[in-house]
Amino acid sequence: MAERTPWSLSGALRGMFARKTIDDDTWEELEDALIGADFGPDTTEAIVEHLREQVAKYRTTDPADLKRMLRETVEERLAQYDTTLTLSNRPAVVLVVGVNGVGKTTTIGKFARFLVGHGRSVLVGAADTFRAAAVEQLATWSERAGAQIVRPQHEGQDPASVAYQTVERARATGAEIVLIDTAGRLQTKAGLMDELSKVRRVVEKLEPIAEVLLVLDATTGQNGVSQAQAFIEHAGVTGLVITKLDGSAKGGFVLAVQEKTGIPIKLIGQGEGIGDLTGFTPHVYAQKLVG
Repeated sequence: MAERTPWSLSGALRGMFARKTIDDDTWEELEDALIGADFGPDTTEAIVEHLREQVAKYRTTDPADLKRMLRETVEERLAQYDTTLTLSNRPAVVLVVGVNGVGKTTTIGKFARFLVGHGRSVLVGAADTFRAAAVEQLATWSERAGAQIVRPQHEGQDPASVAYQTVERARATGAEIVLIDTAGRLQTKAGLMDELSKVRRVVEKLEPIAEVLLVLDATTGQNGVSQAQAFIEHAGVTGLVITKLDGSAKGGFVLAVQEKTGIPIKLIGQGEGIGDLTGFTPHVYAQKLVG
């Protein structure tokens, strides 16, 4: 049996843009496609309304014009946020946060590989001491990435002290960038946020925090944002990392989540391999998404 081609936004739009004219069916199909790609109802409505105005303004009936306008609109909306990673401090300390199950640990490994690939020395801190498996998993990914790791000295060590030791080691060895894994779940949200605040306070006795990156799973869409709301409200998040963006089936989530949270996307993961995490560029992303 032939393998089924995964649904993608650009694929869904192809037939629509191949038509000879823009008509009522065009707008209906466009709206369905954007909803299908997880842009969310509010963002979809805003984009379609804007495109209707543009089509009327320029008096075009050519679907090729509509496709270009869609790509430009998506790019403009994405580019309202500064997607640049702030990593100029030495060492630049990055806290990585997010609920368990979103791929936080693997993301740290991939991010470490990304940085090492750009010639940076990376030290990883295993401060999610509530899950023994997390430390081992992080060690495996760090090794694959070519990064050093600081592990807890004993089981159940205070996460803030592991984070502190990691930054101390970075200063002593000259490591340029520190990536600190943090807990994704405790008994209560309040306890988790208190723990993160403590990690932050302790680290900032040595160095300022350069970035707090929140990892979100694209396949969970808006539910993932709801689950991560406590981090968004209390953890001082400076950037988002979107994982599991394979294909463009959920590609609209990237725009929807920026507009919903007001937090820029700084990294995107589009596969399972260690080299599949990249920086986020609105122009490139809009081109790939719309086709």
